[in-house]
Amino acid sequence: MSVRAFVNRLVLGALGSTALIAASVPASAQGVVNVYTNREPGLYSSTLDEFTKATGIKVNAIFSEQGLSERIKAEGENSPADVLITVDIGRLQEALDLGITQPLKSQALEAAIPAQLRDPEGRWFALSMRARSVYASKDRVKDTAITYEDLADPKWKGKLCTRSFQHQYNIALTAAMILKHGEAKTEEWLKGIKANLAKKPSGGDRDVAKDIMAGVCDIGLGNTYYVGLMTNGTNLDQKKWAEAIHVILPTFQNGGTHVNVSGAALMKHAPNKANAVKLMEYMTSPEAQHVFADVNYEYPVRAGVAINPLIKSFGDLKADPMTISAIGKARAKASELVDKVGVDR
Repeated sequence: MSVRAFVNRLVLGALGSTALIAASVPASAQGVVNVYTNREPGLYSSTLDEFTKATGIKVNAIFSEQGLSERIKAEGENSPADVLITVDIGRLQEALDLGITQPLKSQALEAAIPAQLRDPEGRWFALSMRARSVYASKDRVKDTAITYEDLADPKWKGKLCTRSFQHQYNIALTAAMILKHGEAKTEEWLKGIKANLAKKPSGGDRDVAKDIMAGVCDIGLGNTYYVGLMTNGTNLDQKKWAEAIHVILPTFQNGGTHVNVSGAALMKHAPNKANAVKLMEYMTSPEAQHVFADVNYEYPVRAGVAINPLIKSFGDLKADPMTISAIGKARAKASELVDKVGVDR
């Protein structure tokens, strides 16, 4: 049975057994681990289910798209949260800034996750990667290679689409550009991006593919995993959007491809710390990493784990060596520059 079939069979049962944290579950309960997450539980519910089977530790999960770090901060010492699982370096940095994490020293995590994909002080660890790629029209764009710097080239004037540049994905890319070239050159790059836009930034990454198919633009920014979700999803329109584009893995000049991460952090007042560490270590095991890669079309952080064939077809990912933590720290300045240039206006 394929991993995807395995997940489809387990997901409903796993969601049923992965209960929401409630007052009836005491913070000091034995044999449990409490997870706060803004990732859809269906993306890794089978992983949690297998963790419970392997360890006997029950996973209680609460899902919310927004506000989890603030909630944990407000709960203070009484918070039942053991682990925060979230997407984007921005949200991981937010957890650090709010002071809700604690450092963790784990040989298993350090062996599985490259140093650039974890906090230097062990306060968060990446679980998966996604690349910020270029979607390009199959009919109108013959380029097979491009740099992020090229996106500001006047050759693309009126041909570029993107979601808001204040969105976390583009803020992280802009922060990475600051680390590569400094603030002044990044500001000029943003001006070039704005000048090349075919329309005001809007929608999401899937809408970029939609606009390319409609002829609104020829190229755009989008995360790699959305192509997998569109291609193999049930929405027939989105399948057509995906069919209209080819994916280019851009690089920085003299650098690699910009990646962002999903990650996990141990909470400051974790009542079940030992179980939390076991869960975090399990989620970087080869088995769990394979599920991440196959179900959500992401890149595993652990070396030697197979990549989904569709994602692999985009070419070999050569991630830029800059540390994700440095990108997190540069986000505030990136947001200021995006606002200063008025990319979204």
